[in-house]
Amino acid sequence: MKKQFEGLNAIVTGGTRGIGRATSEMLLRDGAAVTAVYGGDDASAAAFAAEWSDYPLTVAKLDVADYVACEVFFLDYEQKHDSLDILVNSAGIRIDSVLGMMKPMDWERVLAVNLTGSFNVCKFAVHQMMSKRNGRIVCVTSPSGRLGFAGQCNYAASKAGQVAMIKSLSKEVARRGITANCVSPGFIETELIADLSEDLIKEYRSHIPMRRFGKPEEIAEAIRFLVSREASYITGTVLEVSGGL
Repeated sequence: MKKQFEGLNAIVTGGTRGIGRATSEMLLRDGAAVTAVYGGDDASAAAFAAEWSDYPLTVAKLDVADYVACEVFFLDYEQKHDSLDILVNSAGIRIDSVLGMMKPMDWERVLAVNLTGSFNVCKFAVHQMMSKRNGRIVCVTSPSGRLGFAGQCNYAASKAGQVAMIKSLSKEVARRGITANCVSPGFIETELIADLSEDLIKEYRSHIPMRRFGKPEEIAEAIRFLVSREASYITGTVLEVSGGL
């Protein structure tokens, strides 16, 4: 039986760890050729590539905040692939601090990776999808952009900006057969929150009706639906997967 994404090409940023890795694995299992982009952890990327060496996986290092580097990456991608069907933008960082003590460089870096990085990869992906009049874009955002969390002004601003950008983008590309949506995970057991103290973990968990953190695979399943053919009439929306946070 034909796999769900057989014959399709996908790019997953932040695609070798956490939610991005779970998404890359889901797409590979379902037949897609995946290019998993990572920012700096060479060891994790190499281990991931070795584990999935029997699948059509390419691992590529890229700073999504670097516009020129993104342009070069996508030009190279276009030469090697006959289409870009799916973009999942899962690259993201946290550098937490209360606003009154936040260093300007920490504000700028989080916005650069999370928000400007989203702009960069979405812009070049759209260029390639428009010629085929088909494509799926999913941006991994966060309830932090809607709720706000103490010590995360930079992160919350970047995530709120992602939602606004995707909502606007969805209106620009709908007539070209391209959908653009967000998945908004709550607290998920990944490296992104590995530095939280036990006290903070208990506090955050107390706000979740399901009383647990989610797993990366649970977010990948939500992404699976939004990038599927069956989701062709869903665009400009935010699917929150947060255990009721």
